Order: sequence, then C-alpha cells, then structure tokens
Amino acid sequence: MGLPGSSNPENNQTGSPQGGEPVFLVIGKLRRSHGLSGDVIMDVYTDFPERLSVGKMLLIGESHRPLAIRSLRPKDKELIIGFEGYNNPESTADLRNQLVYVSSAELPALPAGEYYHHQVVGLRVVNKDGSEIGILDDILETRANDVYVVKAADGKEILIPAVDEFILEINLEQRVIKVAPPDWE
Repeated sequence: MGLPGSSNPENNQTGSPQGGEPVFLVIGKLRRSHGLSGDVIMDVYTDFPERLSVGKMLLIGESHRPLAIRSLRPKDKELIIGFEGYNNPESTADLRNQLVYVSSAELPALPAGEYYHHQVVGLRVVNKDGSEIGILDDILETRANDVYVVKAADGKEILIPAVDEFILEINLEQRVIKVAPPDWE
C-alpha cells in the first residue's frame, strides 16, 4: 500500500478525500449466506481487515446503506460477517453480491512518504525536467515493489518501478508525480 517519493509529508495526514478522491472505498464483497443465523461470507479486499469489529458501521451497496456488524470471524481468506437485523438466511438475500464500503475518512494515516493507491492513481506523471510523461493509470503489485503503469498521451503504457530511485516526488496538492524513469534502451 505504501508508495515512495514524498517530499511533502503534510499531504499525508489521513486517507481522507482531497479534491477528486473517492469518498467511499470498497473493502469487500458480500457473497452468499452462511449457516442459519443470517451470517454472510465476505470476500476481503482491504489490507486492514483487523479494523473491522463488532459494532462498526459498514456501508452496503451503491446506496451505501449503513449496517452495523453483529458478528465477525475469519474463514480462510474470507470473513463470516453478521449484520444487525439479519438473523436468518432468508433475510440476507438483498445482501448477496453487494460491495461493502467504508468512508475514506476512516482510513488509518500512513507513515510519511506512503500513500494509498486511490490517492495517486490519476495523478499527472512528469519527468524530472518537468516534461509531461502521462497519467498514472494503474499500479501493479509485485513481490519486490509496486510498478506504476503510466498511460502516455499516445496511448502507450510506460512501466516505472515504484522505488525511490525512480519516484522522486509525489505531490498530492499539485496532483503530480515527478519521476526519473528507467532507461530501458
């Protein structure tokens, strides 16, 4: 989750939305009911599942309907989650295949120089001399380090390893990333 290249730690006080950032972030997807007490299996998309606890309010579906967690337990790479007001398998039918959201204002602060992906995807990417390279379109997560996928104006994709050697500065206020791209030639 963390990305290198910050020269302005004030930009990273919280994961709360700045201009253009999402207000809600997907943390999982509800699948099918589990058992007889109205629990549901949830695919986990968040890196912080430990922040979920009984009583926490989650936002369900595109309408962001608030539901409080009644019960919670891990199962393999998933969670078995129960919501207040859902007490049998039949009552959970409207939860099936719904995305689960949290407000981005609830995200934990990251250490200085680290960013959530949603904070940097969409930023302009410029060379160290200020010349335009493109827009950060995606981030590939690898074992060694993340790799930025930058879409150039001509539609070509440029891959830049997200390490301090190549990522010189990330400025969220100016919505720009300054890089020294690798010379692949």
